Amino acid sequence: MLPDADALPEILLDLAVPHEDINDVVAARRTLTADAGAMALLEECVEDLVQDLGEAGVAVPLDERLARAPAELSPYFAVYVFVAALPHTLAYHRARGIPADISRRTLADLGRNMAFHRRQHGRAGVQVPRWLTRHFRGELYQLGRLQFERARLGQRTGRAVAAAGLDVAPQEPCLHLHIPDFLGPLSPAACDRSLALAREFFARHFPQERYRVAACRSWLLDPQLRRYLDPESNIIRFQARFEAASDAGEAGRDAVKAASDAGEEPEPADTEPVRFVFGDPDLPVESLPRRTSVERAVGDHLRAGGHWYMGHGWFAL
Repeated sequence: MLPDADALPEILLDLAVPHEDINDVVAARRTLTADAGAMALLEECVEDLVQDLGEAGVAVPLDERLARAPAELSPYFAVYVFVAALPHTLAYHRARGIPADISRRTLADLGRNMAFHRRQHGRAGVQVPRWLTRHFRGELYQLGRLQFERARLGQRTGRAVAAAGLDVAPQEPCLHLHIPDFLGPLSPAACDRSLALAREFFARHFPQERYRVAACRSWLLDPQLRRYLDPESNIIRFQARFEAASDAGEAGRDAVKAASDAGEEPEPADTEPVRFVFGDPDLPVESLPRRTSVERAVGDHLRAGGHWYMGHGWFAL
């Protein structure tokens, strides 16, 4: 199920696995292949991952299986799973006519995920393996600065879109928009290019699926950021693309009231901006740096007793 030790390094490079991890991944391959139980577990994981390949919204119980990996292999076991699944993923991409460069940039999120893990924990590992199942199942694609996931509208956003007059209802197809880290500024020009690429990409490679709405759920859509950031900043201009799908985030008290009025729970997400801005969600708030306008916004708001919330937004494609 795995490439041999000579072929493995080039595959890892294509997946953007950090250079400092490559020798260890290759060396541990021998331990994995000599352990019949670990190889059986690897096969189970890959079977789960590639079953109904291309079908969006399938839950893959990868985390539960990874918890059974031998301790000496646990930092890299998820890497072996994705490497073993790679031929299936690439075959699916080829069948859809997806260009090789888009496949490579999409699947390179494995390396980004490993870099994020090392930044937070100071050691090797894969930060959120279940997140990467979307990439290797053909659900998510990196198109320029942004990532686009084949998904369906949830109840909250679907209701907001319908209320705006579009003939779109909950559970209809949409593109979930994601903002990857380690990829430079979120400039308006870069976002415009990504959206142009996405319109062309999905019309060409998934013509049977009509995507009329893009949706996003992120702390970057919390309107409270407008209190702290310049109106011409990349984040505020990014927010301006979206119609709000909820009032949560206007302020802590207002968010609770809005959610209560809607019969929903608010979504406080204080650790999300700390995770993505500073690299570690567990950093003490009182010591967060204030080097940039975003760092000052996130830290000062928390130090003042405020909370951050997940914003929900959408726009027509």
